[in-house]
This record gives sequence, C-alpha cells and structure tokens, in this order.
Amino acid sequence: MRVETRVATFGELDPVTLYAILKLRVDVFVVEQKCAYPELDGRDTEPGTRHLSIEQDGQILAYLRILDEGDKQRIGRVLTAENARGTGLGKRLMTEALAIVGERDSVLDAQAYLARFYEGFGYRQTGPEYVEDGIPHIPMVREATPPAR
Repeated sequence: MRVETRVATFGELDPVTLYAILKLRVDVFVVEQKCAYPELDGRDTEPGTRHLSIEQDGQILAYLRILDEGDKQRIGRVLTAENARGTGLGKRLMTEALAIVGERDSVLDAQAYLARFYEGFGYRQTGPEYVEDGIPHIPMVREATPPAR
C-alpha cells in the first residue's frame, strides 16, 4: 500500500480525482457535519488555488485547499476521511501545506475543537469564536514573521 501526496491546480486535476475530492468534501462537511451550505463556492477554480491531497491505492484519505489572497494564503476545507482519522494524516497534510505556503502569512478558520491542533503549527487566534453552519469556529493566523514582543 503506497501513500502519496499530490498538489495540483484545478486545471491539473483529472475528472476522477476532482470527483473524489468533491465527494469527500460533501461527505464530511455537508452529510457528516449536517451543514447545508454551498460547498462549491467558486474558489476551487481560481488561478492561485492549490489542491493538496493524500491518497492511498487511489483513494483520497485527506485533503485541503490553499487559496491565494494576495498578501496571504488561506488554508481551508481541511479534512481526513472518516476511515483514516487518528492515523496522523492531518498532521502530514498540514506540514505539506505549510511547505507550499512557504514564507507567507497564512490564515484559516478552525473549527473550535481543532484550535490546539493548528496552534501546534504556529497559528494563533485573531478574533472571537463565532458560529458558522451551527459549528463554533475560530479565526487564526500564522505569520511568516511573528510580531515583535
């Protein structure tokens, strides 16, 4: 069994992989988390967007996307398939994502229960907790150059 990490722009995704990514996102965010929202938000196709996935034997086990917002990168749609949770793939995925982001600031909106996970990668809370689609979230930033103290 071979585990492979892939990064691609929207145009580089073949139809089978794109379908698997979108299905997994809907399975986790819409069905499992019971959030009826527009999962296909139009940002997947933006020129600066990169799709990062971890696959094993052709099955996508973990995924996130990185959006280019000019002065910063936005990490979102972070997920691990239910059958792969607890295996360290989320940590591997974020490590790979931060290597891609490089020396740029990055932001994300963490589900509140995952804030400590993201803090382990250097993110810090930037605003109050808020509820989106019935789930508490926390805005977070990882600055390329941390502020002076």
